[in-house]
Amino acid sequence: MKVNTKSKKVNKAWLNDHVNDTYVKLAKKEGFRARAAYKLKEIDETFGLIKPGDVVVDLGSAPGAWSQYVRRKLSPQGAAAGALNGTIIAMDILPMEAIEGVVFIEGDFREDSTLKALQDALAEQTASQAVDVVVSDMAPNLSGIGTVDAARIAHLIELAVDFSMTHLKPEGALVVKLFHGSGYSELVQLLKAHFRVVKPFKPKASRDKSSETFLVGMGPLRPTET
Repeated sequence: MKVNTKSKKVNKAWLNDHVNDTYVKLAKKEGFRARAAYKLKEIDETFGLIKPGDVVVDLGSAPGAWSQYVRRKLSPQGAAAGALNGTIIAMDILPMEAIEGVVFIEGDFREDSTLKALQDALAEQTASQAVDVVVSDMAPNLSGIGTVDAARIAHLIELAVDFSMTHLKPEGALVVKLFHGSGYSELVQLLKAHFRVVKPFKPKASRDKSSETFLVGMGPLRPTET
Protein backbone atom coordinates (compact mmCIF):
# COMPACT_ATOMS: atom_id res chain seq x y z
CA MET A 1 0.00 0.00 0.00
CA LYS A 2 1.34 3.45 -0.93
CA VAL A 3 1.54 6.14 1.68
CA ASN A 4 1.17 9.75 0.65
CA THR A 5 4.30 11.08 2.32
CA LYS A 6 3.67 14.64 1.15
CA SER A 7 0.25 14.66 2.82
CA LYS A 8 1.73 13.24 6.00
CA LYS A 9 4.41 15.95 6.03
CA VAL A 10 1.79 18.68 5.52
CA ASN A 11 -0.39 17.31 8.32
CA LYS A 12 2.60 17.03 10.64
CA ALA A 13 3.68 20.60 9.82
CA TRP A 14 0.15 21.92 10.44
CA LEU A 15 -0.09 20.06 13.74
CA ASN A 16 3.28 21.41 14.82
CA ASP A 17 2.26 24.98 13.91
CA HIS A 18 -1.06 24.54 15.70
CA VAL A 19 0.45 23.20 18.92
CA ASN A 20 3.00 26.03 19.02
CA ASP A 21 0.51 28.74 18.00
CA THR A 22 0.46 31.67 20.44
CA TYR A 23 -3.32 32.00 20.30
CA VAL A 24 -3.90 28.26 20.75
CA LYS A 25 -1.79 28.38 23.91
CA LEU A 26 -3.56 31.53 25.10
CA ALA A 27 -7.01 30.03 24.47
CA LYS A 28 -6.10 26.97 26.50
CA LYS A 29 -4.75 29.12 29.32
CA GLU A 30 -7.77 31.46 29.42
CA GLY A 31 -10.42 28.76 28.97
CA PHE A 32 -11.63 29.54 25.45
CA ARG A 33 -12.73 26.64 23.28
CA ALA A 34 -10.88 27.92 20.21
CA ARG A 35 -8.31 30.54 19.20
CA ALA A 36 -11.11 32.23 17.21
CA ALA A 37 -12.11 34.06 20.41
CA TYR A 38 -9.17 36.41 19.88
CA LYS A 39 -10.35 37.32 16.38
CA LEU A 40 -13.64 38.63 17.75
CA LYS A 41 -11.86 40.22 20.71
CA GLU A 42 -9.64 42.27 18.39
CA ILE A 43 -12.57 43.22 16.12
CA ASP A 44 -14.63 44.28 19.13
CA GLU A 45 -11.83 46.26 20.74
CA THR A 46 -11.01 48.00 17.45
CA PHE A 47 -14.56 49.08 16.63
CA GLY A 48 -16.15 49.20 20.11
CA LEU A 49 -19.07 46.98 19.13
CA ILE A 50 -20.23 45.09 22.24
CA LYS A 51 -21.39 47.02 25.29
CA PRO A 52 -23.05 46.13 28.62
CA GLY A 53 -26.76 45.43 28.19
CA ASP A 54 -26.47 44.53 24.51
CA VAL A 55 -28.43 41.85 22.68
CA VAL A 56 -25.94 39.82 20.62
CA VAL A 57 -26.70 37.10 18.07
CA ASP A 58 -23.86 34.67 17.26
CA LEU A 59 -24.37 32.90 13.92
CA GLY A 60 -22.25 29.82 13.26
CA SER A 61 -21.32 29.68 16.94
CA ALA A 62 -19.88 26.16 17.44
CA PRO A 63 -17.69 25.26 19.22
CA GLY A 64 -18.57 28.42 21.16
CA ALA A 65 -15.46 30.59 21.45
CA TRP A 66 -17.21 33.72 20.17
CA SER A 67 -20.15 33.21 22.52
CA GLN A 68 -17.69 32.69 25.36
CA TYR A 69 -16.02 36.00 24.54
CA VAL A 70 -19.37 37.84 24.34
CA ARG A 71 -20.52 36.22 27.57
CA ARG A 72 -17.42 37.49 29.38
CA LYS A 73 -17.77 40.94 27.79
CA LEU A 74 -21.35 41.22 29.07
CA SER A 75 -20.47 39.98 32.54
CA PRO A 76 -20.06 42.79 35.10
CA GLN A 77 -16.88 41.06 36.31
CA GLY A 78 -15.80 39.65 32.96
CA ALA A 79 -16.51 36.16 34.25
CA ALA A 80 -17.33 32.95 32.39
CA ALA A 81 -20.25 32.31 34.76
CA GLY A 82 -22.55 34.22 37.07
CA ALA A 83 -24.24 37.58 36.47
CA LEU A 84 -24.85 38.63 32.87
CA ASN A 85 -25.80 42.14 31.74
CA GLY A 86 -27.19 41.42 28.29
CA THR A 87 -28.61 38.71 26.06
CA ILE A 88 -26.77 36.20 23.87
CA ILE A 89 -28.46 33.93 21.34
CA ALA A 90 -26.25 31.51 19.45
CA MET A 91 -27.00 29.31 16.44
CA ASP A 92 -25.14 26.60 14.57
CA ILE A 93 -25.86 23.59 12.37
CA LEU A 94 -23.55 21.63 14.70
CA PRO A 95 -24.21 20.92 18.39
CA MET A 96 -22.53 23.20 20.91
CA GLU A 97 -21.71 22.48 24.52
CA ALA A 98 -23.77 24.72 26.81
CA ILE A 99 -22.41 28.08 27.94
CA GLU A 100 -24.03 29.61 31.01
CA GLY A 101 -26.40 32.42 30.02
CA VAL A 102 -26.27 31.68 26.27
CA VAL A 103 -29.44 30.54 24.48
CA PHE A 104 -28.40 28.02 21.82
CA ILE A 105 -30.37 26.94 18.75
CA GLU A 106 -29.16 23.96 16.73
CA GLY A 107 -30.19 24.24 13.10
CA ASP A 108 -29.31 25.23 9.56
CA PHE A 109 -29.58 29.01 9.09
CA ARG A 110 -30.54 28.41 5.46
CA GLU A 111 -33.78 26.76 6.64
CA ASP A 112 -36.87 28.84 7.42
CA SER A 113 -37.52 26.73 10.54
CA THR A 114 -34.17 27.74 12.02
CA LEU A 115 -34.76 31.42 11.30
CA LYS A 116 -38.17 31.15 12.99
CA ALA A 117 -36.62 29.46 16.03
CA LEU A 118 -34.08 32.28 16.23
CA GLN A 119 -36.81 34.92 15.98
CA ASP A 120 -38.90 33.09 18.60
CA ALA A 121 -35.91 33.05 20.96
CA LEU A 122 -35.46 36.79 20.43
CA ALA A 123 -39.12 37.36 21.23
CA GLU A 124 -38.77 35.36 24.45
CA GLN A 125 -35.60 37.13 25.53
CA THR A 126 -36.33 40.70 24.43
CA ALA A 127 -39.45 42.83 24.26
CA SER A 128 -38.67 44.40 20.88
CA GLN A 129 -36.71 41.58 19.15
CA ALA A 130 -34.14 44.31 18.40
CA VAL A 131 -30.47 43.30 18.26
CA ASP A 132 -27.37 45.40 18.96
CA VAL A 133 -24.74 43.19 17.32
CA VAL A 134 -24.83 40.23 14.94
CA VAL A 135 -21.58 38.28 14.63
CA SER A 136 -21.26 35.59 11.97
CA ASP A 137 -18.45 33.08 11.77
CA MET A 138 -20.54 30.95 9.41
CA ALA A 139 -18.67 29.20 6.62
CA PRO A 140 -19.84 26.42 4.30
CA ASN A 141 -18.07 23.12 3.74
CA LEU A 142 -15.69 24.00 0.93
CA SER A 143 -15.67 21.88 -2.22
CA GLY A 144 -12.44 23.24 -3.67
CA ILE A 145 -14.36 24.51 -6.71
CA GLY A 146 -13.90 28.29 -6.60
CA THR A 147 -17.20 29.39 -8.13
CA VAL A 148 -19.24 26.92 -6.08
CA ASP A 149 -17.55 27.86 -2.82
CA ALA A 150 -17.89 31.59 -3.56
CA ALA A 151 -21.62 31.15 -4.15
CA ARG A 152 -22.05 29.21 -0.89
CA ILE A 153 -20.15 31.83 1.10
CA ALA A 154 -22.11 34.65 -0.53
CA HIS A 155 -25.43 32.96 0.29
CA LEU A 156 -24.62 32.72 4.00
CA ILE A 157 -23.51 36.36 4.10
CA GLU A 158 -26.66 37.45 2.27
CA LEU A 159 -28.76 35.61 4.88
CA ALA A 160 -26.83 37.31 7.70
CA VAL A 161 -27.39 40.70 6.06
CA ASP A 162 -31.12 40.01 5.59
CA PHE A 163 -31.46 39.01 9.24
CA SER A 164 -29.55 42.12 10.32
CA MET A 165 -31.72 44.44 8.24
CA THR A 166 -34.80 43.04 10.00
CA HIS A 167 -33.48 43.01 13.55
CA LEU A 168 -30.55 45.40 14.07
CA LYS A 169 -31.06 48.62 16.00
CA PRO A 170 -30.27 51.89 14.16
CA GLU A 171 -26.73 51.98 15.59
CA GLY A 172 -26.26 48.22 15.44
CA ALA A 173 -23.43 46.32 13.77
CA LEU A 174 -22.82 43.16 11.76
CA VAL A 175 -19.56 41.20 11.60
CA VAL A 176 -19.22 38.58 8.85
CA LYS A 177 -16.41 36.26 7.82
CA LEU A 178 -15.45 35.94 4.18
CA PHE A 179 -12.43 35.07 2.07
CA HIS A 180 -10.36 37.01 -0.44
CA GLY A 181 -10.91 35.64 -3.92
CA SER A 182 -13.87 35.11 -6.21
CA GLY A 183 -16.87 37.19 -5.16
CA TYR A 184 -15.05 39.23 -2.50
CA SER A 185 -15.60 42.67 -4.07
CA GLU A 186 -19.29 41.89 -4.64
CA LEU A 187 -19.76 41.07 -0.95
CA VAL A 188 -18.04 44.32 0.05
CA GLN A 189 -20.51 46.16 -2.19
CA LEU A 190 -23.40 44.20 -0.67
CA LEU A 191 -22.54 45.44 2.80
CA LYS A 192 -21.92 48.98 1.56
CA ALA A 193 -25.44 48.97 0.12
CA HIS A 194 -26.86 48.10 3.55
CA PHE A 195 -24.66 49.89 6.11
CA ARG A 196 -23.54 53.47 6.58
CA VAL A 197 -20.01 52.39 7.45
CA VAL A 198 -18.22 49.23 6.23
CA LYS A 199 -14.70 48.30 7.32
CA PRO A 200 -12.63 45.30 6.19
CA PHE A 201 -10.50 43.87 8.97
CA LYS A 202 -8.02 40.99 9.33
CA PRO A 203 -7.26 40.28 12.99
CA LYS A 204 -3.76 39.30 14.05
CA ALA A 205 -5.25 36.01 15.26
CA SER A 206 -6.15 35.08 11.67
CA ARG A 207 -3.39 32.89 10.31
CA ASP A 208 -1.05 34.66 7.90
CA LYS A 209 -1.51 32.00 5.20
CA SER A 210 -5.30 32.17 5.40
CA SER A 211 -7.35 34.25 2.95
CA GLU A 212 -9.89 34.71 5.75
CA THR A 213 -10.92 38.25 6.56
CA PHE A 214 -13.90 40.02 8.12
CA LEU A 215 -16.24 42.83 7.18
CA VAL A 216 -17.77 45.05 9.84
CA GLY A 217 -20.96 46.88 8.88
CA MET A 218 -22.15 49.63 11.24
CA GLY A 219 -25.41 51.57 11.11
CA PRO A 220 -27.92 49.59 9.02
CA LEU A 221 -29.54 51.54 6.21
CA ARG A 222 -33.31 51.21 6.14
CA PRO A 223 -35.13 51.12 2.75
CA THR A 224 -35.88 54.85 2.90
CA GLU A 225 -32.17 55.60 3.39
CA THR A 226 -30.76 53.59 0.47
